Amino acid sequence: MRFWIIVRCLFYFAFANAQDEGFPYNFGLLRQNDEINTTQDAPKSFYQNIKQHKLSAKTSLSFGGSYRFQIEGFVNEQFSSELNQNDYWFLNRFQLHSHLKVSDKFELFAEINSSLITSKDELAPVDKDELSFNQLFVRYHFDENWNALVGRQNIRLGSGRLIDIREGPNVRLSFDMVQLHYVNPKTQITGFYAIPVQLEEGIFDNDILNFKESVAALYWTQNWNSNTNTDVYALYKEEEDKTWDSGTADDNRLSIGLRHFGMWKKFTYNNEFVYQTGDFGGQNISAWTASFNIEHPLPLLGEDGVIGIKTEAISGDSSDPDGILNTFDGLYPRGAYFGRVARFGPSNLIDVHPYINTILGPVSVELDYVAFWRFSRQDGVYSPPLILEYPSANENRFIGHQIGTIASLKVNDFLNLELETNLIFPSGFLEESGLDDTLFHTVVTAEMKF
Repeated sequence: MRFWIIVRCLFYFAFANAQDEGFPYNFGLLRQNDEINTTQDAPKSFYQNIKQHKLSAKTSLSFGGSYRFQIEGFVNEQFSSELNQNDYWFLNRFQLHSHLKVSDKFELFAEINSSLITSKDELAPVDKDELSFNQLFVRYHFDENWNALVGRQNIRLGSGRLIDIREGPNVRLSFDMVQLHYVNPKTQITGFYAIPVQLEEGIFDNDILNFKESVAALYWTQNWNSNTNTDVYALYKEEEDKTWDSGTADDNRLSIGLRHFGMWKKFTYNNEFVYQTGDFGGQNISAWTASFNIEHPLPLLGEDGVIGIKTEAISGDSSDPDGILNTFDGLYPRGAYFGRVARFGPSNLIDVHPYINTILGPVSVELDYVAFWRFSRQDGVYSPPLILEYPSANENRFIGHQIGTIASLKVNDFLNLELETNLIFPSGFLEESGLDDTLFHTVVTAEMKF
């Protein structure tokens, strides 16, 4: 009962402030990046009074959070009507945070998370976490350029291709880490050593500092001019007992990447190449991915309409006895890599992905199509968590077609509603594996930030 009273009060704040002019907050995807622009002398609403407290001239304490409710449903989730695959479930994610800033030198950020799910029989680790610290870190600013962080954090590097916060699923990805960060108007350099938090379903019971899996990173972002930017990075990941189609062993690999993004005339581009080397059991690793994304304004769809295309090749293993593993490891990618339907992940894959997007007042609409192939006929198809989902059982390369739509309504600065649908038509590889029924997926989302 108390929970629903809180939710109703929060919705009251959302609608009560819907007509405010000059909204003084910019809510970030990572809430430690929220921008709060209230002034000491301006009149404040009740919400603003509890949002941020000035403890002294240079010290502030702010509070906030979010609530996300989803209804998700599948028909033929595993491409087979013979299995009990028709199902729907309800997801709730509630997060609360506080952020203490002292004299432009010290920050303490704490964020608790409660992710719950009902009506789903077989739970994935990312579905449920009753109560935990999603983030808890301290950051010290040595000067305006250098700062250091210790603690638990969500993190996204670049476009989120290899390390992302996993926003699509019910539970975000957290790392326990030490981090050193340099920033100036043109340059950002981040270095860290991190251990991913292993999720459990209960209350403050997540497995922390499990050194069976870790990642170290050095990531450099450079703004060369107003239209050209690059990311150059090296990521080293160690993981025990990793399973690929060729077997299970310890996987130690170095990922070296280059991302080139910006604008040319009216075109927006975002291209990335990653090469991986290392060892897997007794095999050497040699894997790679190349991704190209370009989009252009489309006036027929309104002032904010765009048309674009993404395409990528992600290497897979060519054969078992050559002593080389060619399967690319996407490390910690977006949980919803090709939409929230989340059937295929970034390993052993070729995809072509045209799309159109537009914004019409408070409504944004996205329509896309994806065609999937296996890169290698000797390797299987993996899920977004890079778990072998469909082992290599035949020589067919083509996997299937996916059509997706997303319609979002921004009710006000606090509340957003969204409807996503996906259809996947299995073909070739899946059909010959006995998985030949069309998959339908839908998810309805209501998310409020405060």
